[in-house]
Amino acid sequence: MYKIAVIGGPDTVIGFKALGLDTFPVREAAEAHEIFKRITKPDQPDEYAIIYLEENLAEALKADIDRFKDVPRPAVILIPGKDGSLGLGQSALQAAVERAVGANIL
Repeated sequence: MYKIAVIGGPDTVIGFKALGLDTFPVREAAEAHEIFKRITKPDQPDEYAIIYLEENLAEALKADIDRFKDVPRPAVILIPGKDGSLGLGQSALQAAVERAVGANIL
């Protein structure tokens, strides 16, 4: 059965824990990088279909995220942190739509 993970600051992931998602609170990007690598290993018994990642960590994990942009699983979705959106999630969504449709329809 596929699972959903949330990687971000403790204040960001706490609400997702209440929903029953697997949460990975981190304090710095290096820690997020290690968790991301661990949960996306091909031999994982619990495969994640969706990984929500706090936007402020995305730049440090760009190479890791890019490996999954053209595959169905896991979907890596950027979410705003407690300080608000940086606009990266919207940009990533727009790029994905352009790749899928061939034009910017947003």
